[in-house]
This record gives sequence, C-alpha cells and structure tokens, in this order.
Amino acid sequence: MAMTATEPTAVRAFGPAAALSCRECGERYDLAPRFACEFCFGPLEVAYDFGTVTRADIESGPANIWRYRHLLPVPDNVAELPNMNPGLTPLVRADRLAAELGLASLHVKDDSGNPTHSFKDRVVAIAVEAARNFGFTTLSCSSTGNLAGAVGAAAARAGFGSCVFIPAGLEEAKVVMAAVYGGRVVAIDGNYDDVNRFCSELIGDEAGEGWGFVNVNLRPYYGEGSKTLAYEIAEQLGWRLPEQIVVPIASGSQLTKIDKGFQELVELGLVEDRPYKIFGAQATGCSPVAQAWEKGHDVIQPVKPDTIAKSLAIGNPADGPYVLDIARRTGGSVEHVGDDEVVEAISLLARTEGIFAETAGGVTTGVLRKLVREGRLDPGAETVVLNTGDGLKTLNAVSAGVTATIAPSLKAFTEAGLA
Repeated sequence: MAMTATEPTAVRAFGPAAALSCRECGERYDLAPRFACEFCFGPLEVAYDFGTVTRADIESGPANIWRYRHLLPVPDNVAELPNMNPGLTPLVRADRLAAELGLASLHVKDDSGNPTHSFKDRVVAIAVEAARNFGFTTLSCSSTGNLAGAVGAAAARAGFGSCVFIPAGLEEAKVVMAAVYGGRVVAIDGNYDDVNRFCSELIGDEAGEGWGFVNVNLRPYYGEGSKTLAYEIAEQLGWRLPEQIVVPIASGSQLTKIDKGFQELVELGLVEDRPYKIFGAQATGCSPVAQAWEKGHDVIQPVKPDTIAKSLAIGNPADGPYVLDIARRTGGSVEHVGDDEVVEAISLLARTEGIFAETAGGVTTGVLRKLVREGRLDPGAETVVLNTGDGLKTLNAVSAGVTATIAPSLKAFTEAGLA
C-alpha cells in the first residue's frame, strides 16, 4: 500500500525512519515488512527524517552499532533490548601490508570480531528489531553461510524461533555455527539463487506465516546495518572519509549501503565532503558484476558460482546495477581475482598483519593487490580494505600446519634446523 499517515507509535518504534522509498521511482510506503515497489518492482529502502545529530550524540553512545541509533530504523531504547550488540570492530592500521603492496596509508576494517565472527551480525541486529516491531515469531533467511549463523544466534538471544536455508555443500564450520543455536538448518539442493527463490515462495505461503526473512521481506531494514561500517570507519579515522575503499560483493548491498552511509555523514555535517573512490571485489568464479564492468554493460548477466569464496557466491546479485553506478560515480571500479590469488591473499594478510581472513577477505585483499599492481588505485591515497569474516570458518581454503615434530630436547631442536 502506498504512503498513508503513520501512527506515532510506529515512528517511535523505528526511530528516525519515516517511510520506505522505492530506489527506482521514489514511491513511498508505510514502514512495513515489504521489499519491492508495487508500481515498478524496484527495491525499497528506508527513508529518514534525521533532525540534528552531532558527533557528541554518537560518541556518548555504547561501544557497538547502537551508538548510531539516531541514524538507524531502531527505537531509542534499542540498547536495552535483547540483541547481539555487534559493531565497533577494529580499524587496523596495516603498515606492514601497506609496505608490501607499496601503499602510503592502509587500514583493514576487521569485522571478524563480531559476535558470530562476520559482518552479518550488523545487518541481522537491525532486522531483529524490525521483526520484533512487526510481531514475527520466527527469523529466517537464505544464506551462503555467515548469515545463517548470525540469524541463529540473534534469534536465540532475542527469543525468536529460527529456520535458515543454505545451499547444500557449505563449509562445515558455517553449518555447525548455524545449527548450534538450536534452530533448524535446512540445506537445499542448488546454489544460493535457488535457495533465495525458494524463500520467496515460502513468504507467500501460509507455511511462512509469522516468519521474518531478514534478507527478503525485512531486507530494507536489514540492509541498513551495513551503513554502520561506513559510520565506524569515518569515526575511527577521526571523522573523515577514506579516499579509497575496497568492498566485497555478494548481493552488492554492503557496498551500496556503505556509500549511503558516507553520503548521510556528509549531509548531516558530521564529516567534510571530499571525494572518495569505492572499489568492488569479486572472485573470478562468481564475478557477474565485475564482468559487466569490464564490458561496460549496465545489465548484470547471471552466472553459476564456482569459487572457494562461498560467502560471495551469489550468481544473480540484486544490487549489482547499483554497484556499477556507484563505482562509476566515485571513480572506482569492480575487479575480480581467481581462487589461487584468494588463497595467496589470505596468507599475505595473515603474515603481515596477524589477521586470519575467510575467503571473502582474501578476495578484497587480492583485489587490492591487483589494483595496485595494475595502477588503478592511487598508492598515495588513504585506503581501507574490508575483512568481513573469520578464517576459522573457511579452513579448507588454506594449507598450514606444524613446521616440524621433534623430541623434547635442545639437541633435537638444533638437529631439525630450527635453532
């Protein structure tokens, strides 16, 4: 239903959020569990009436994403509600990696420190509050792994039931992490796009009654969680925007929302308006956006994923066209690297900065190295690269182990050439 007068209680429940707005035609709707425009079928996103927000308002908040509650579709008392409270993860000054790559200034935004060890805790935290306000009883999602774990944990903390859907054949660590919280984990024969289509069918059936699918019917709210990466990076840099940032692409929503977050900070006068470039990163085996970029196309041609970077293995990314727009507008690009380069980059990040990234972090680090090598990224500019998950979830991607097995004696240590 198109926009009508919104009840004051609903406004309070969603903080500064005023409506849902179609990204294509601008049609506005009440805040509700919906994700597509009924006129042009464009994606809906949250529109706000922020009022005045100061740095002091933010800095006085808790050490998690709720310090930005004045910029999110959540109630003012959100920090008091049962949630996983993710965020405020380290922005690591990566001098050793910078020296190896030939960069003057580099930071790694390391989101592996979130409660379930991926950035997905951010988006799920916002979706949980929307589900609570809409009266849902079960949390669900289609997932390439990390999201399933984040939904399972958040549902357990907040008192929801959960049932998550994943492609068959995911990494075992991610399956265990999704299942350990007591909810149902259902594997679907097929890839992520098949899983997502199934979830869309379930939403329209009575079997899905009372279910909040965080990345489908709650997607407009869920997506806003990615903005908190932009907010944190700017605040951690001393309230300024980075000049360049490398972001992984799965659906593309994270990249588009980071751009939205930067723009909101500028509009609110919280940071100086200065140019920044956004670079998207994909694995070659699932690189539909990068392929469209290379060909100069505006339309994304879906692909069948075939890569070790399973957390990014979405062959038909919903936000792909918007990623292309942002890369062009900011002067960035969308690049891809092969699986061998992903593995090399995981090791590179680990040995230079002590950060063990999952395969998605290998993709961003690998693309960063490629961009520098090919002269498409300014080596003198302040650069941020994202690591969105913990390498313990993708152990099958790397090969590392014991250096030597010796007797417990100095003689054995010396004879093994370890002295």
